[in-house]
Amino acid sequence: MSISTEPRLADPDAFYAALMEAHRGLDEAASRRLDAALVILLANQLGDAAAAEAIRLAREAVAGPLGGTG
Repeated sequence: MSISTEPRLADPDAFYAALMEAHRGLDEAASRRLDAALVILLANQLGDAAAAEAIRLAREAVAGPLGGTG
C-alpha cells in the first residue's frame, strides 16, 4: 500500500489555523490527547495498511527509519 504525500488540502493555512484553535486553552497533557485522538480518527479513515505507511513516513521525516542511526 502506498499513500500519497502530494498536498491535498485546499487551504493548508486554514487547516493549521483550525488545528491551533483546537489546542487553545489546553494544557500540555490535553493537547497531546487531542493530537492522539486526531491521529486515531484520521488513521481510521486510511485503514490499516495506509495508516502503517503513514506512521513509517512520519517517523522517517522526523527521526530517520526505525532501527536506523537517526
